[in-house]
Amino acid sequence: MSGFIIGRIKSIKYAVKGFLLLLTTENAIITQSIIALVFIGLGFYFEIDRVDWALQFLAIGLVLAIESLNTAVEKVCDFIHPDYHEKIGFIKDVASGSVTFAALTSFAIAVLIYGKYFF
Repeated sequence: MSGFIIGRIKSIKYAVKGFLLLLTTENAIITQSIIALVFIGLGFYFEIDRVDWALQFLAIGLVLAIESLNTAVEKVCDFIHPDYHEKIGFIKDVASGSVTFAALTSFAIAVLIYGKYFF
């Protein structure tokens, strides 16, 4: 039982380390975190309801999680094959495309939440 608990504590330590590495070294994550803070500010300003808060946090989490996975895929690809390679380029483009899906989904959610205030 104590091995299980120690394992979970180590897992949390590694997760926090990765979280901090992303927030301090990856420009895309930093930029998206700033955008998230702007939308959180808008949520307070417009006093959005609980459902809109939930949707907004899901959208923010979706983008940041997918961008984090994209970063991991890119780092692995660069490690495996540092020079340009067509197949590595394809893999990186597809991973990057997944961020676009998340961003478009989040944009649609933002329009649904904030469209009534701006249009």
